[in-house]
Amino acid sequence: MRKLTNDELDRKSVTEFRASEKSPFIIVLDSVRSLNNVGSIFRTADAFLVEALWLCGITATPPHREIHKTALGATESVEWKYFPDTPEAVRQLKERGYCIVSVEQAEGSVPLDRFVTEPGKRYALVFGHEIKGVSEEVVNLSDACIEIPQYGTKHSFNVAVSAGIVLWELAGRTR
Repeated sequence: MRKLTNDELDRKSVTEFRASEKSPFIIVLDSVRSLNNVGSIFRTADAFLVEALWLCGITATPPHREIHKTALGATESVEWKYFPDTPEAVRQLKERGYCIVSVEQAEGSVPLDRFVTEPGKRYALVFGHEIKGVSEEVVNLSDACIEIPQYGTKHSFNVAVSAGIVLWELAGRTR
């Protein structure tokens, strides 16, 4: 066994990425404060061919050195938009027919492994602030809440880790 070289990885160019069929997901960041988390989520969005990343509230936007450091160029491939108000962004997504799914520990939330995606349906996955989570107003606008089952003492993941876990699970079902 040997590691593959970069040339053997068959990476898409930015042009090829933009022309590729996307997964049926838009990621919404609801006031994510860490620029490193934002950059990491850009990179994860690129890996799973996410349709777009909507940055809301206090979430920083490119270009920024700290985002660039962890995004490794994904800010160039992944389409993104900024909205000062997360609820307004969510309302726009609802009007476009997206199912709004907040990733949050909430009353009535569904464990990630039991959440059912429907063929042909598009989803907006909302991830929240590192301490406060998804705002109550956005949770109330959501069609569903999912949570990642956890078995230790902390019952929380870093937001970028959560995005990776959720996209790995859901994108795998829709490919």
